[in-house]
Amino acid sequence: MQDLALMNARSGGTVATTTELAVTRSARRKGLLDRAALDPSSALVLAPCLMVHTAFMRFPIDVIFVSREGRVVRIVPDLGPWRIAASFGAYATVELAAGALVSRDVAVGDHLYLEGSAGAGFTAEALLSSSMESYRKTAASPARCGS
Repeated sequence: MQDLALMNARSGGTVATTTELAVTRSARRKGLLDRAALDPSSALVLAPCLMVHTAFMRFPIDVIFVSREGRVVRIVPDLGPWRIAASFGAYATVELAAGALVSRDVAVGDHLYLEGSAGAGFTAEALLSSSMESYRKTAASPARCGS
């Protein structure tokens, strides 16, 4: 997980406090398949990705499809195991724990962004750049061990 918060520009609310980026073919293919659950405050962003499946998954998810610019184009709440969802106008997909969207104010047309990259959008290049910036900040901070 990255220390990147996923934010909603319209509401000013936090969609996820930690965001994992899946921007390589192998990371997108793996997705959430090896997990028993997803933390309600976390998200997985897959880019490029306009279709997801939940085959072999053990839990339902909420799905947000976004354009290259981060505009929400479709929301699929509570997508159960062995299902498929797609949005042919999407460039990236945000996966959240099922029910997470009930407490967040996200609607079609909203602009989502990763904190610190408000105008970058959801292209794989922009997401990689955000990921590397977060890594650089973490690597520059001294590690704290013990109490």
